[in-house]
Amino acid sequence: MDSRNWRDDPEDPAKPETVQAMQIALHIPKQPVPSRTEVLEAAAQAVVAVCLDERAGEDGAFAEALAQWYGHRIRKVARRARNKAWSDVQQLPGVTVSDRARAFVPSAVADVEPAIRKLQIGHTDLERDEPGPAAPDTPAIYVDGSLGMSAGKAAAQVGHGSMMLAAAMSLDEARAWAERDFALSVREVSHADFQEACARPEAVIIRDAGFTEVAPDSATVCALPRAV
Repeated sequence: MDSRNWRDDPEDPAKPETVQAMQIALHIPKQPVPSRTEVLEAAAQAVVAVCLDERAGEDGAFAEALAQWYGHRIRKVARRARNKAWSDVQQLPGVTVSDRARAFVPSAVADVEPAIRKLQIGHTDLERDEPGPAAPDTPAIYVDGSLGMSAGKAAAQVGHGSMMLAAAMSLDEARAWAERDFALSVREVSHADFQEACARPEAVIIRDAGFTEVAPDSATVCALPRAV
C-alpha cells in the first residue's frame, strides 16, 4: 500500500472527480440501538475484508477501484443507514460484517452510487460503552478516547487501522487472519493508555489529515497484532 505522506497527493478537493474515498455504511437503527463498540469492530473488519477480498487479486473493476484508491490519500467516509436504505446498499460491491457495517469498493467522490449518496454522513454518533476484555492472540485497535471522535469518524479511523495492520503483516499472517474472518477488538481508551499501546514496537499508528473533527497529524488509532 502507498506509504506517501497525505500532503504529497495532488488531488484537488474542489474537483470531486480527483478525490478517491471508500464509503462505509453503518447500520444504526432507531431500535434496538447497537453498541458503539460492535459498530466500530464491524467497520474495521469490513474495511480490511474489502482490501483483502479475493476479487482484489483478480482483473476487473473491483481490483481497479482499489488500485486507484491506493494511489491517492486513503480517505474513508462513514454514513448512517437504516431500514430500506440499509437493504438497498447490500447489492453494491463491498463486504458486510455482522449486519452492522458495510464497506464498499472505493470510487471518486463524484461517482458515489446514488443509493450510498442518499445515506447521511452525520447523525452517526453512539455513546461510549465498556466492552469486555479483548480476546487473547487477536488483533486489537486502540482509539484515543480523549479526542472525542464521533462514531462515524472513529469508524473511518479504525478501518484505516485494520487495513494498515494487514499491510504490516506477512502474507501468511494476513491469510491466517482472513481465515478467522479478521477477528479483532476495538478499545477506546484514555490518552495515557493509548500512548502506552503506541509505544510498542509492533504498533501501527494512524495519523489523521485533520479535515474533520481532529487537528492535523493527530494520532487517532493504534493497531496491534494482539491485545495488550
